[in-house]
Amino acid sequence: MDRTQVNSKPELLSDESRQPPAGDPAGTAVGASDNPVAAVLDALRNGEKFLVCSHSRPDGDAVGSMLAMGMLLEQMGKRADLVTADRVPTIYRGLPGAESIRHALRVHGPYDAVILLECDGIERAQLRGLECLSLINIDHHLTGRPYGHLNWIDYGAASVGELVYRLVIAAGATVTAEMATCLYTTLLTDTGGFTYGSIKETTFQVASELVHAGADPVGIARDIFYSATTSKVLLLGAALTNLKREGRLAWLWVTHQDMVRTCAAEEDCEGIVNVGVGIAGVEAAVFLRELPEKRIRASLRSKGKVNVARIAEQFGGGGHGNAAGCTLDGPIGRAMEQILNELRPAVNEAFPGALQALK
Repeated sequence: MDRTQVNSKPELLSDESRQPPAGDPAGTAVGASDNPVAAVLDALRNGEKFLVCSHSRPDGDAVGSMLAMGMLLEQMGKRADLVTADRVPTIYRGLPGAESIRHALRVHGPYDAVILLECDGIERAQLRGLECLSLINIDHHLTGRPYGHLNWIDYGAASVGELVYRLVIAAGATVTAEMATCLYTTLLTDTGGFTYGSIKETTFQVASELVHAGADPVGIARDIFYSATTSKVLLLGAALTNLKREGRLAWLWVTHQDMVRTCAAEEDCEGIVNVGVGIAGVEAAVFLRELPEKRIRASLRSKGKVNVARIAEQFGGGGHGNAAGCTLDGPIGRAMEQILNELRPAVNEAFPGALQALK
């Protein structure tokens, strides 16, 4: 399948009932197809060998959706390579088929197409060699944009795994217990345990169908939320010593030295920001981590009324309205002020006087 068989020019596909938010730059391209699922399935049926990728530093949605997509392609009689620029985090290595995801920095074809899952830009994958290949872009982030040859962006989906599930059903494939486990993981992790994001009645319908197909909700939740390493707990302690609050805004951080001292891995930073936003009265929070090269990685969260994706986007990042991230130049003090200078007016706009109250 050559480039023209995927699409001769970038096209954005969206379900009619799920339009992008007002003012979203990708919104102008909505409506190019009335049936995005069929368009993507046609591309899959016309090819034989695919590369399945997601963003660097893969989370539960990235890993689970990649694995489920690989299982779908296998059922369709296709060949698929699953590749990420960073290793699968420890808590997701127990997912069925996780060992099939390869870690690499460059990919080599030939492939009929690359399926990029929840990447709002090709650079998010951090894989060299993608720029020469046909791209099928499947995303649900508010910052998603139509950079691929075929683009399916559904801003209303709770996870990109939900979109993969729709493909599975439309293809007439079997939702095995292994696939259901991977897809349920995408829902659970990308909604923070069903506490934020694009949650609606259909989210729980999909979750119910996945449990019926064999996913163990208790076991999956236990593996994800009750499996913290000692290093992660120690790192959380370091972050909490730096916790600051200003009304409805909270922030906390760790230095690279904190990472070294606690023997923490990058994945141990996952979820620390939730402690900040989980404080009663706090509506938005940011967790900053100093990288070895002195750049600063920021994770932002909100309880709903502050759109942190728009803030992250200003620094070259992206994500969801409730959960987003970006990377800034150091030192950490300057990066912190840059983020706070954007967060403060956003919080004050959503909650007038919020920064003076509840200190």
